[in-house]
Amino acid sequence: MTDLATHPTKPSLKHRLAERGIDRTLWLLAPGAVFIILLFVYPFLYGLTLSFSPSGKGPCAAYHGIFASYQCFFADPFQDGWGTIWKTLRLALPAALFNVLASIPISYKLRGKFRGKRTLQTILVIPISLGTVLVAAGLLNFAGSAGWINRFLMLIHVVDKPVALVYNYVGVLLSLIITGFPFAFLLVSSYLSGIDPSLEKAAALMGAGWWKRFTRIILPLLAPGLATTFMLTFVLAFTVFPSATLVGNPAGSTRVIALVAYQAYAEKFDYSLASAIAIVMGLVMLTVLGLVMAWRSTLYRGSTGGKG
Repeated sequence: MTDLATHPTKPSLKHRLAERGIDRTLWLLAPGAVFIILLFVYPFLYGLTLSFSPSGKGPCAAYHGIFASYQCFFADPFQDGWGTIWKTLRLALPAALFNVLASIPISYKLRGKFRGKRTLQTILVIPISLGTVLVAAGLLNFAGSAGWINRFLMLIHVVDKPVALVYNYVGVLLSLIITGFPFAFLLVSSYLSGIDPSLEKAAALMGAGWWKRFTRIILPLLAPGLATTFMLTFVLAFTVFPSATLVGNPAGSTRVIALVAYQAYAEKFDYSLASAIAIVMGLVMLTVLGLVMAWRSTLYRGSTGGKG
């Protein structure tokens, strides 16, 4: 007894780890950690290393040093780094903003119960199953010079000749809106469903009209979700590639950054330049997402009150 009192038994390793919140259940994280390392961390580090290992051949031969591929992208007139980034942002930002703004009134209206609601929701999300290539093919048939839209406009004498709706900036923007809207609609609908309807009913009992209820209650509670929706739809639009080639002008107004990276990889076989462009692409997206996240942190972050 004296020895036990003088020299208490040392806790086992299991108990010491448990005191720090570490137990066997953490092993469940192992598959996910391996997945992230193999499919994200390793490819990213490999691409980052490759971007600092210029080949010294082709269009980038005039640039030297570990930053040669980055210098080539921004300084070479053909690569036109800043112009390429601007063309991509010019497509991604309006498309993401339009999809988010357009989804708000539609999701708000579909929040209630009415006949045909499920059918209408299904129609709105159908473009998810089509894919960008099929949407581009549909745009060529509907919005091309001999498509139904131009034929109808000329039939009712709105225009005298076909309107250029494809093979330009407008065609790619329409494609991004069609493919991106279902994601924005589903996300905004899910955020709206988490806002307690009793909050709006209480405001109505106090005499607030629908506009005040929407701007003073719904919109502030919905704003953090709108920021998240914008970020996801922006990433989807910023990585545009098939649409920029099929319904755009890949040599001009829709020469987006993903297309430039593909050309460096598959046409010039300059893997260092392609990796550098991919890193720049990621940094631009992270910059925009960081700005949106900084704005989101200033918004309401509490509970929305329950199921809508």
